[in-house]
Amino acid sequence: MLTLFRRLTDTWIAKLLFIVLVASFGFWGIADVVRQIGGETSLATVGSRKIELPEAQDAYRRTLAQVMRSFGTDLQPTAEIRQSVAAQTVERLITMTAIQNKVDEMHLAAPDAAVKKAVYEMPAFKGSNGAFDKNLFANLLRENGLSEKHFLELMRSDLGQKQLLEAVRSNTAASDVMTKAVFAFQREQRVADAVSLPFSAAPAPAAPTEAQLARYYDNNKDRYSTAELRRIKAVVLAPGTVAQEADITDADIATAYANRKAEFNSEEKRTVQVLLAPDEAAAKKIAEAWTPITSWDDIQKIATAAGGSGVEVTAATKTQFPAPELGEAAFDAAENIVSAPLQSTFGWDVFKVTAVSPAVTKSLAEVTPMLRARLLAEKASDLLDTRAGKIEDQLAAGTSLDDLPGDFGLAAITGTLDAKGMTLDGKPAPIPGPAELRPALIQAAFNAKVGDTPHLTQAPNAADGSQSFYAFVVEEIIPPAAKPIDQVTDAVRADWTRDALRRAQEESATKIMTAVKEGQALDAASSLPVTTLPPISRNAAAPGVPTQLITPLFGLKIGEATMVETPEGFTVARLTKIITADPAADPAGFAQMRDQLTKALSDDTETVFVSAIRQKSNARVNRAQLDTLSQATQ
Repeated sequence: MLTLFRRLTDTWIAKLLFIVLVASFGFWGIADVVRQIGGETSLATVGSRKIELPEAQDAYRRTLAQVMRSFGTDLQPTAEIRQSVAAQTVERLITMTAIQNKVDEMHLAAPDAAVKKAVYEMPAFKGSNGAFDKNLFANLLRENGLSEKHFLELMRSDLGQKQLLEAVRSNTAASDVMTKAVFAFQREQRVADAVSLPFSAAPAPAAPTEAQLARYYDNNKDRYSTAELRRIKAVVLAPGTVAQEADITDADIATAYANRKAEFNSEEKRTVQVLLAPDEAAAKKIAEAWTPITSWDDIQKIATAAGGSGVEVTAATKTQFPAPELGEAAFDAAENIVSAPLQSTFGWDVFKVTAVSPAVTKSLAEVTPMLRARLLAEKASDLLDTRAGKIEDQLAAGTSLDDLPGDFGLAAITGTLDAKGMTLDGKPAPIPGPAELRPALIQAAFNAKVGDTPHLTQAPNAADGSQSFYAFVVEEIIPPAAKPIDQVTDAVRADWTRDALRRAQEESATKIMTAVKEGQALDAASSLPVTTLPPISRNAAAPGVPTQLITPLFGLKIGEATMVETPEGFTVARLTKIITADPAADPAGFAQMRDQLTKALSDDTETVFVSAIRQKSNARVNRAQLDTLSQATQ
């Protein structure tokens, strides 16, 4: 537990923003201390310190909000999720309070200067210039429901706890004996000779008899069974199903075009290299020097030597140039021609137009199809919101799918399909709506039961951000059934042949391995080519070495053999050499191993320490207040 806790206590931002893994929640940390505390108004008591309900509610709301955001859905949290989040929140507060009690007992404290320094150094509070940003600080606290005073209290507490926990960790170090043992174990390498028996090289078996095929079919009927099928009835509400009701007139399109003209029309833009000179004479010299030179960097050096400077105006309209005279001249000039000296607001200029982006004007007729589609999507979205609410009300009142009003813009489907969405004839079931709705509806249908009450469910948003909804009932569940053998004879024959090839290679590989175990050399036990494999490490694959072979090889003594199956066939290998890791040959690796072991030992030491503090804290939780906590709203 504490390794996780340590990560969460590295910074308070991490504590505030961590996402709870709801699936692993439970009351394991609280069940043993939950009691009814008569007359108590606090949520929990840890030693002499009380955890009041408002403090826990703030932490609970923040955690619950993070959990629901992690689900990526607008659905409301269930009672089970609320209870689990409440339990996890209280357990976290109890552990932190127990540690704080120990900090106070040892008179550890963080001065104001240390708290300020820690806050100013937190990356989350730094602006684009790398400095502490007061506004960003305030916004983040507000988003997480924290006042500045409360946050600084948390920071002070966190720094005190870090002093304690870092002191616990500081005297832990991995010894040379331990490091050498682990280093030798993890860095040891093994070399083996091997022979391969691919399935593709096995001799073709004799054709199977009808009796053999029938027996194989009887023994493997699951392979030749139909998938579970479900007959469902569903309705879909999507932009496409209500689009026909969204009437878009020519006047609507004309209005949209007028309101969005800037989107379809753009002015001419030019990219211009400009050299500024201190006077007209210098400008003339720069212009003369520029004509034979094509490199912008080279001409800027010449301009700088003459007391000038250079600037490039990129993709600018005429009015975006820093001097009106320069803009007028640049838009009258030809491309890639050095201009004559020009006197502008800023002095004497010499320029060259290097790129021209012509003005673009799209007529109403050109953009009508796009505008019609956009307006249609907007109106369909409005209709969806309205219709979804009405459909939810109808279903909640007990209206069946068949009896939903026909003017809601629903698309109705009925049919039988498998879990992959395929119909009885092997074709994709024709489910209307966006691509994201299809898998959501199919999965929901195969998680439901016959007779479940239909309710409107929002599908994942489409790629364009549009919403869609569906509701369904399962009318019948058709369990898997074995297909008659005459319908799958070809498949049975192919499977029988494949298994026969595998069995033949397995028998050959077993004979080779048995011969090696009885003392024969690998090349004597087999007529197949023997390959010496490259050195193999415990935790790293090697080219040409089946990954299935790594673990067995490290369980062998020199001269012993093993056999493994791979997707391509069988491999028989005999261990020929063990390469012992030498710390002196890899001092950097040895030092890295020591650091890793020291950290692991420090983590374990901290785990034991905090666990002891937690157990001795005599924590008591008020059951009534805990139930109240799980009912708090976000």
